[in-house]
Amino acid sequence: MRILVLQHARDEHPGILRSFLAEDGHEWDAVQLDEGAPLPALDGYDALWVLGGPMDVWEQAEHPWLVAEKALIRDAVETRGLPYLGLCLGHQLLADALGGAVAPAATPEIGVRDVQLTEVGASGVFLDGLPERFACLQWHSAEVVRMPPGAQCLATSSACAVQAMRWGTRAHSVQFHVEIEPDTVANWGAIPAYSQALDKAMGPGGAERLSADCAAHMGAFNEMAERLYLNWLQTAAHV
Repeated sequence: MRILVLQHARDEHPGILRSFLAEDGHEWDAVQLDEGAPLPALDGYDALWVLGGPMDVWEQAEHPWLVAEKALIRDAVETRGLPYLGLCLGHQLLADALGGAVAPAATPEIGVRDVQLTEVGASGVFLDGLPERFACLQWHSAEVVRMPPGAQCLATSSACAVQAMRWGTRAHSVQFHVEIEPDTVANWGAIPAYSQALDKAMGPGGAERLSADCAAHMGAFNEMAERLYLNWLQTAAHV
């Protein structure tokens, strides 16, 4: 499989998912949109991954490439039926591109928080094998407030109604992060927008506390990441 990966911050890459792709022999090409890299044609790609970033889906004046990115997502998912995986901003972009709505979160989530599977999520392929309730890393100040027509909610939380989403049979996205590695919090904490949000949410010493909390959960986080990756591969094979 050859995967196109759209990135919006150099340190917000596929993380531990890179090792799974390498083990399975899949190829992936990263495009750094925030650095001005052009969007390639989708021809020749078997799937599209869209990762997180510090910008918001509505900031098209500040980041004009968001317009073309959303158009590419629509083409990939609606027209071509390519398997899709969206993480955080990639989750929100999927919703926005397909006619849903994203807005500032009523309660920004930053930290290790619990997520609950919905009935649809618990009975589907993408979240198969995950506990009904599980802890995960959250780092977002916007959320999907209306899913696009035809989408289903797979997971939820008290602060964010749409934590995971499916559109069709091969497009899946999550608001939370599964890709984290031991250095993720430190790397993301160096991104000004993320640092400001972290300080506002957790106060002085928040980065150190969050890093320690993630370290304590890292084994479970990585097991969940591998499970979701394998589940996503199964959905990618479905037509």
